[in-house]
Amino acid sequence: METYRNLSYEHERALYGIKDSNIIGCNFMGKVDGESPLKECTNILVDDCNFKLRYPLWHVHDCNVKSTTFFEPCRAPFWYDSNLCIVSSNILGVKSVRECTNVTLKDCEIESVEFGWKCNGIDIQNCNLTSEYPFFDSKNGRICNLNMKAKYSFQYVQDMVIENSNLDTKDAFWHCNNIVVKNSIVKGEYLGWYSNDLKFINCNIIGTQPLCYANNLVLENCTMIDCDLSFENSTIQADITGRVDSIKNPKGGTITADGCNQIILDIPTTCKINILHYKDI
Repeated sequence: METYRNLSYEHERALYGIKDSNIIGCNFMGKVDGESPLKECTNILVDDCNFKLRYPLWHVHDCNVKSTTFFEPCRAPFWYDSNLCIVSSNILGVKSVRECTNVTLKDCEIESVEFGWKCNGIDIQNCNLTSEYPFFDSKNGRICNLNMKAKYSFQYVQDMVIENSNLDTKDAFWHCNNIVVKNSIVKGEYLGWYSNDLKFINCNIIGTQPLCYANNLVLENCTMIDCDLSFENSTIQADITGRVDSIKNPKGGTITADGCNQIILDIPTTCKINILHYKDI
């Protein structure tokens, strides 16, 4: 393994195509402002480095990144990579981690408007994420202990499991397929519209007009707070602990809840609604 230690690079493609190498304590920045310093590299370790040049790791394969900062000028630090592991790093590029395969992020601080787009096999563990459009059109993912503040999250995502996370978002899980969310807080508006096979287990769901136009929706032992006009035109199997603000025109299935302030049924439905304490307001 060749080692590049405590060096500075600013030119275009400074370490283009290197293989079997360690890059330790290096800085990729400077007046020349060259792009793509580590493009097309294979089997590399990047440790304790700083990046301010655009597009630093594109088409990189078998790469470990540790304790490294990717500043906002990088813009799109990881695209088209495979077998990528990023640990204890700060990622600030506006379009970070796109069209990557088998990518893992652990203990990272991430601030990226368009994070994790079109990835296959994305694994997030113990990370903080601030974004607007995270995880768009990604698949085969696993997320655990994610603290996320975002807007339009998990759109067109498929085959993903999310556990023990705090998701403060807006229009999350639109048009998604085969998603399981466990032991998590999901706060936002218009959650899960047009989804297929979306399941929540032991979750707190917070926000207006959730889970409408959904197909094969499942809620197991969930609470719903400030959830009005829920489940419109959805097929659903729901076991809800506590009270729902209102339920509107579910299409089919069964809803069981401890209480509901209002049930609106102004079109035909096959859904069975079982409410222990019902108050029409």
